[in-house]
Amino acid sequence: MVSKNEMKLVRQLEMKKYRQKTGMFVAEGPKVVGDLLKCGFQPRLFFATSEYGGSLPTNARTVGADELQRLSFLQHPQQVLAVFQLPVQELVPAPCGLCLALDGVQDPGNLGTIIRIADWFGIKVIYCSRDTVDAWNPKVVQATMGSIARVTICYVELSDLLRSTDLPVYGTLLNGENLYSQELTADGIIVMGNEGNGISTEIRPLVGRRLFIPSYHPADTAESLNVAIATAITCAEFRRRQTTNETN
Repeated sequence: MVSKNEMKLVRQLEMKKYRQKTGMFVAEGPKVVGDLLKCGFQPRLFFATSEYGGSLPTNARTVGADELQRLSFLQHPQQVLAVFQLPVQELVPAPCGLCLALDGVQDPGNLGTIIRIADWFGIKVIYCSRDTVDAWNPKVVQATMGSIARVTICYVELSDLLRSTDLPVYGTLLNGENLYSQELTADGIIVMGNEGNGISTEIRPLVGRRLFIPSYHPADTAESLNVAIATAITCAEFRRRQTTNETN
């Protein structure tokens, strides 16, 4: 049985102010919840139906499908919903290796997909501007499909970070140079911009190496790429180039 207070808490965690106030967030589905448990995230509440076949923490409770439906943020709940403690981040890790920096990404689905892309390409840290959507939004967490358990997300003053780093700073811009003909280093920060406006006027001067993903359509074409798609293409080329250099 889910109490009224528990129901209220879960529903409040849809809002950023309550996630910050309580230090908790919601995750749903066997894949997302399972990956968070494997990576050491601690569940404060854990609700699962009898069909759930994953590992159960000591505080797990069995609920009916109708109760899970009332708790869930999904149209079709997926057997399990858990409330986890937010990770404590006392120090922002210094940029090293290949990193992503997000400048004003607003769509939860885009951020979740970018976190999943970072995980796939072995990028361990994503630096987000203060106006980037909160990574612990339930829609973002769901879109990561568990990758949020393995990627560190840091909200920073992006301009300060980019000014202080010794790593090369790349960014995708319409006036950039062809991604496939530019020198790409194994270490660096890749800046990706807002869905509508791209990289902001404040951050643009800090991008030392401007990249452009060329279109191969001879006539009219799309005005731009979705930011998550552009991130995937860019990361893939960085990693492909790195692999090629290592084998030569």
